Amino acid sequence: MPIILLTLLLAADPTAAGPFAIEVVDDQTGLGVPLVELTTTGGIAFVTDSSGLVAFDEPGLMDQRVHFLVKSHGYEFRQDGFGFRGVALDVAPGGSAQIKLKRLNIAERLYRVTGQGIYRDTVLLGRQPPTKRPVLNAQVIGSDSVMTVTYRDRLFWFWGDTNQPGYPLGNFHTPGATSPLPAAGVLNPAQGVNLEYFTGDDGFARPVAQMPGTGPTWINGVAVLPDDNGTERLLCGYAKIKPPLDVHGRGLALWNDKNAAFEHQMEFAPDAPLYPDGHTFRHRERGEDYVYFTTSFPLVRTRATVESYLNLGEYEAFTCLRPGTTLSQAQIDRDAAGRVRYAWKRGTTPVMPQDQARLVREGKLHVHEGLLQLRDVATGKAVLAHQGSSAEWNERRQRWTNIVLEYYGTSLLGEIWYAEADSPLGPWVYATKVVTHDKYSFYNPQQHPTFNAADRRYLYFEGTYTHTFSGNEHRTPRYDYNQIMYRLDLDDERLALPVAVYDAKGNGQASDLRMNDVDSAAKAEFGKIAFFALDRPRQGTVAYSAVGNALRDVPAPVDGLATPPSFYALAADAAEPGITLPLYEYAGSAGAPPRYDVRGDLKIEGYRRLPQPLCRVWPSPYQPQVKVE
Repeated sequence: MPIILLTLLLAADPTAAGPFAIEVVDDQTGLGVPLVELTTTGGIAFVTDSSGLVAFDEPGLMDQRVHFLVKSHGYEFRQDGFGFRGVALDVAPGGSAQIKLKRLNIAERLYRVTGQGIYRDTVLLGRQPPTKRPVLNAQVIGSDSVMTVTYRDRLFWFWGDTNQPGYPLGNFHTPGATSPLPAAGVLNPAQGVNLEYFTGDDGFARPVAQMPGTGPTWINGVAVLPDDNGTERLLCGYAKIKPPLDVHGRGLALWNDKNAAFEHQMEFAPDAPLYPDGHTFRHRERGEDYVYFTTSFPLVRTRATVESYLNLGEYEAFTCLRPGTTLSQAQIDRDAAGRVRYAWKRGTTPVMPQDQARLVREGKLHVHEGLLQLRDVATGKAVLAHQGSSAEWNERRQRWTNIVLEYYGTSLLGEIWYAEADSPLGPWVYATKVVTHDKYSFYNPQQHPTFNAADRRYLYFEGTYTHTFSGNEHRTPRYDYNQIMYRLDLDDERLALPVAVYDAKGNGQASDLRMNDVDSAAKAEFGKIAFFALDRPRQGTVAYSAVGNALRDVPAPVDGLATPPSFYALAADAAEPGITLPLYEYAGSAGAPPRYDVRGDLKIEGYRRLPQPLCRVWPSPYQPQVKVE
């Protein structure tokens, strides 16, 4: 273009200096906050991109003061005297302003993983986006739930139904992509993901799991396992769907490296009691390698081989149902004394949270006999876990972590909780909410343990952000029906949750009260739990250790030189005890070691209860009458 003509165009265009940049940042980290809605007094809404930016260039509203209401799920802006949460900005071409938000969520929102315009405003402002394809990748507009697995030194990604720009119907047979594993020279997972999709001739993300039968193909239970030759193979289970959301067929498939697609292996009955489902992890238990399947909790497994994966007869569930029965029969496995028997059983249906709640309502199971006892650490209220949750081993915490989707929380499917346990089986008890949504869904969360390797302080997870099932008719532009990445700072003391303290011999003596009883946890012998306490300090806690034969409050260890405390608890006179119970000391006569119990009315021969409790701990919901085999 001739320079004179360009000069005339710039002079005639008052916005030639570029849009006005509005940057919204987290006041804790200073990083940009995606998914913040800024609305003018005229009702024009703008949503920050994954850098936390809005490129504002609205004709008629430039070169003047403009007021924006500010709102975002799990974040909050200060309120003025009239109750408005907003800010007035002097808007001018090429100018900028920064807005700081208070984060209410414990989890930090990082970026959108899929869809169009992920870094739209960053590009419009002439800034450098972190990803290679910041505004459109493989023509993907929106994608449902994700499954990820490490295979052939790459991270493989698979999604559900996926939308395209050219037509309302898109890919209903599973698109896929790969990305590099975190390493030097690779994009930091805190900044984004460079996805390389498997695409068709039209450039759109092509199907990689088109299985026989009518209707969409949804895959689950994606796993990488060795075959008889020791070669790692990629497998999945699949379901065929018919309206409204009914499963009319199921089967298993194996990845073909040459064709970069799953190939059908076998079909099985949709009502089979056990099959691959949910997210997977591998774990060695009693000398045997298993692949576990997590829906709400990892209660289904099979041996970690291709052959076992393809043989549904080898699958087993950790369940309280009688061997060989299903939930519809509702037959509880009890011994002669009436104790419920939990064990790994083949051909038997697992009892998931909603199933357990139904059995309790029907009087088939007592509430204290249930294996799954998840509850809010602040109130003790039960948290009903939805099928879409994700459990993994966490190196930093040296515990199993579960990112739990709540069913019927403050939103139908938008609340995410964090919990820890000593084993895949639990005990999953105390949890804290880390992500909330205002009448919006955020379902089927997926942990990313490979991302944790970049910095073990952080736990990464993502989920599907959508208005579906929420009752909200307003769809957030560009974000709706897409994946959003979050992370947790595991050093945040709000994530210090009560964990099990086991009584090894059942006598309540200080030397026998211990955490991390992995053997009891692996067998779900939760009747041995004396109480719950913290394994790390947080504000208002006191450290307790076995000093001689007694429990005493002790200084916290310094630089690892002192023996770590047995546990941390609240002081006996804590101003806000919450749902805690007093822990009492029973003094013995004739030099007998003291005993400790949360029950203050025990009658033990030769012992007397001291009048004041030692401290306050968290109660165990389990009872010793449950039997584990």
